[in-house]
Amino acid sequence: MNVPTMAEMMAQGKQPEVLFWVGCAGSFDDRAKKITKAFVKILNKANVDFAVLGTEESCSGDPAKRAGNEFLFQMQAMTNIEILNAYEVKKIVTACPHCFNTLKNEYPELGGVYEVMHHTELLKSLVDEGRITIEGGEFNGKKITFHDPCYLGRSNDIYEAPRELIKQLDAELVEMKHCKSNGLCCGAGGAQMFKDAEKGTKEINVERTEQAIEVKPDIIATGCPFCNTMMTDGVKITNKEDTIEVLDIAELIANANKL
Repeated sequence: MNVPTMAEMMAQGKQPEVLFWVGCAGSFDDRAKKITKAFVKILNKANVDFAVLGTEESCSGDPAKRAGNEFLFQMQAMTNIEILNAYEVKKIVTACPHCFNTLKNEYPELGGVYEVMHHTELLKSLVDEGRITIEGGEFNGKKITFHDPCYLGRSNDIYEAPRELIKQLDAELVEMKHCKSNGLCCGAGGAQMFKDAEKGTKEINVERTEQAIEVKPDIIATGCPFCNTMMTDGVKITNKEDTIEVLDIAELIANANKL
């Protein structure tokens, strides 16, 4: 699998079309690594000239900021900005809405100004430009519901790109009762991914999974590694893992292209 680093690109005197920001989950979480690999396969198939930072990439600082540690966030952000600016990065794509939101909306005031895209936006542009095609294949006629990540949807008003891609799969897109701007959080945002749940009668991810189950989907599609974890756990807890699959949009497209 061809994944060049920015350092290798610079050594060859080349500047990639886009920097792929992998993120902590996409780098270290075994489930999220599959999303990273699927996205890279698509980029390679579409002949997108991209690079990663590799070991030079650090956490975007999103969890620190959400947990209230502004000092740690600024330290993490400034380190990343120095590296990104040294490489003269202009355009960044990431499969993590948390990284996306932080890089896009919170880095500029610290001196990091970039064009930042969520991977579903880039995938949609690749389809629109004819650089990749999506034939339904194994997803033809399947019922797919899309869970809106909070940091993609409500924080950044990106609702259509992932849905357009699902429709291109010749699949039937079914909406949950809480969707788009009225979406329900998976329960992992705001640094909740890394702490125990508050006292209560039901976990948020179970509530959200039950809403998905109501529309009887074959697949719950996500666009965020945190959401993927929470919905996968929800499917297990509700004993639906034999009938419902949880897949990222990039995995759907990679699978449809048999990559």
